[in-house]
Amino acid sequence: MTALIFNLSPTIELTDEQFFQLCQNNRDLRLERTAEGELIIMPPTGWESGNRNSKLTQRLGNWADADGTGLTFDSSTGFKLPNGANRSPDASWVSQERLEALNPDPARFLPMAPDFAVELRSASDSLKSVQEKMQEYIDNGVRLGWLIDPQNQQVEIYRPGQDVEVLQSPTSLSGENVLPGFVLDLTQILS
Repeated sequence: MTALIFNLSPTIELTDEQFFQLCQNNRDLRLERTAEGELIIMPPTGWESGNRNSKLTQRLGNWADADGTGLTFDSSTGFKLPNGANRSPDASWVSQERLEALNPDPARFLPMAPDFAVELRSASDSLKSVQEKMQEYIDNGVRLGWLIDPQNQQVEIYRPGQDVEVLQSPTSLSGENVLPGFVLDLTQILS
C-alpha cells in the first residue's frame, strides 16, 4: 500500500493547531503535511523495514547518548519546517544548543528542521517522492541527510549547496562534521 495524498486546499486549509489536533486524535496514523497543504497518510511499514528502521534509530541514539551534544528522534516525531510542511523523518538528530535556544514545548512538534535527517525507503515508497522529501529537508535547513534505499542497494547523501552523492552498496556512512565520530554500520540495514 502506498501513501494516500489528499489535496485539501482550497476547500479546507488546516491551521497548525488543527493539524496538530488531527494527529493527536489519530495517533495510529502517520500523518504529514506538505508546504502546499496536502495531507499525507502513510501506511505502516512491513516488518523488514520496521526492523531496519529500529536498528538505524538505535545506532544513532547510542551515538547521541555517548556524544551528549544533541538528541535523537524516531519516525513518530513531527517537525514543522520553515516552509510550513510538517514532516517526520525516519530518524533525526538536533543539537542541544539549538534546542536550548528555541526552548520548544515538548508536547508539540519541533518548530524547526533537524540538523540531520534520514529516510529509509520502504517497499511502498516511491523513490522520487522520498528524494523530493530529502531535498525539502535540505532546502529547509537540514545540514546532512541520508536516503537509504535497500531496494537499489544504495545511499544518497544530501548536503546544502552540493549535488547529491550516490553510493552503491556502502558498508558504512560517516556523520561528517554534523555528527562528529558517528559511523553508521549499514550491516542489517542496507542488506
